[in-house]
Amino acid sequence: MKPAIWLDGSLRDADSARVSVFDHGLTVGDGVFETVKATDGRPFALTRHLRRLARSAEGLGLPEPDLDEVRRGCEEVLKAHPVPFGRLRITYTGGLSPLGSDRGTAGPTLVVALAEASRRPDATAVITVPWARNERGALTGLKTTSYGENVVALARAREHDASEALFGNTVGALCEGTGTNVFVVLDGELHTPPLSSGCLAGITRALVLEWVGAKETELPLGALSRAEEVFLTSTTRDVQGVHRVDTRTLPGAPGPVTAEALRIFTERAAADIDP
Repeated sequence: MKPAIWLDGSLRDADSARVSVFDHGLTVGDGVFETVKATDGRPFALTRHLRRLARSAEGLGLPEPDLDEVRRGCEEVLKAHPVPFGRLRITYTGGLSPLGSDRGTAGPTLVVALAEASRRPDATAVITVPWARNERGALTGLKTTSYGENVVALARAREHDASEALFGNTVGALCEGTGTNVFVVLDGELHTPPLSSGCLAGITRALVLEWVGAKETELPLGALSRAEEVFLTSTTRDVQGVHRVDTRTLPGAPGPVTAEALRIFTERAAADIDP
């Protein structure tokens, strides 16, 4: 079965879905997006994702997206291409525009697509990278399609047999991964960087804070070298333990705090598909 795609108000197949080479999302990365976990044709936490899509669009100066249309697109794609476990991607860009940074007047482009995904292992390896997140940048806290530095950092992680790269910010504080938030256990207590560090307000991060509890703490990047446990959160990872940070091994990962966080998250998520 070929994947179905919702493009500007109608359902297309992969062969007929086309976006202009002059789309501002392609030429200058002028767009926002959301990745939503889909299980057996049902999207998880879709309302929260749509709220963040709208916040990101506002922060980038894009017109307010029609969230009812986005929901329709998600429903149509999920109905046309049911998969046991998938990645539902919503992309909203500045649309057809002249070459350069100025936007055109044609209006935004909306794409909803679904791809089957693999479930993550219980634990993974991560590396730290020498590049910094800018906690004071114009795009800080927005989930935009300007993902070039994440591509570079993730490629570095793959070279070191890791699945994620973690960033500090410009003042050397622990921030986030390329597509994840990070939690650490220090002296038995669970911590995660605050949004002021420049990290994205992750949906899974927020749910872990609500359901499990953790302190939002500004930590140096070096806290990773003394943490008893480290775990990542993201839409498709949920809660995933870390068994190696750079060359440091964390034996027994996922540890007890991570395992409990995963247990609580799994139970609460199963009880409410749109928390």
